Amino acid sequence: MTLLPELDEAARVILERIPAPPRVGVVLGSGLGGWGDELAELVKVPYADIPGMPRPAVAGHPGFLCAGRVGDVQVACLQGRAHVYEGHPLAKVVFGVRVLARLGCRAVLLTNAAGGINPGFAAGDLMLLTDHLNLMGANPLVGPNDEALGKRFPDMTYAHDPRLLELAKTAASDAGVALREGVYAALLGPTYETPAEIRMLRTLGADAVGMSTVPEIIALRHMGVPAAAISCVTNLAAGLTKRELDHKEVEETAREARARFTALLSAWVRRVGADVAAGSFAS
Repeated sequence: MTLLPELDEAARVILERIPAPPRVGVVLGSGLGGWGDELAELVKVPYADIPGMPRPAVAGHPGFLCAGRVGDVQVACLQGRAHVYEGHPLAKVVFGVRVLARLGCRAVLLTNAAGGINPGFAAGDLMLLTDHLNLMGANPLVGPNDEALGKRFPDMTYAHDPRLLELAKTAASDAGVALREGVYAALLGPTYETPAEIRMLRTLGADAVGMSTVPEIIALRHMGVPAAAISCVTNLAAGLTKRELDHKEVEETAREARARFTALLSAWVRRVGADVAAGSFAS
């Protein structure tokens, strides 16, 4: 059974309520949802109104699809995401980004809040994901392959699209924002990692750790949609400080980084939109 009819029904409902088809998709992580409210000609569609769309229940994930413009670029933005640790199956966790693809997005830019593992990182740093480690113990493509969406064995060499990465670095220069680079490790959650697990992740080459994003990257790669992601390092991981970790700290640091994050993301969207208009990300 193909997922395509369900995705297309969700896309149809959205397209009936927004002024124009989007060309760039964005996913906003914990505490970063405010960017979506700043889109020009903003239209907000509650996830509850979108057939098949899972509803997040974590603080900092409002649960709206925001459509509008950044400059001349038509954007669809997921204001919050569902997580596996909430009890959602992976097929539902990635439903939102698959819908962005079916809406017509030629590229999808993802964000998240992450714990910093690299000892050179500080809370509030922004990190461009150059690669990832999927340590969630699951993959959204497990089960019968849906040939209507993509091939059985997608190559992950360029899962983090090289052109989008270059555009992110150019956008950081445009916005005057420092942008670190590193590898993101995805774990299931909802517990934060132990100090021993953080030492393990550092040995494996991870610079930051979180509980999202990687399944979405995989699903988009499966569909042939270029994707890339930026983490807001909202706290140093377990064992790197003497404080206990708290989700309120994650949200507060994300709010403090909002001005830099907003400037960078807007510049990135403009750069990507120009490439889309030039045909660089044609489907």
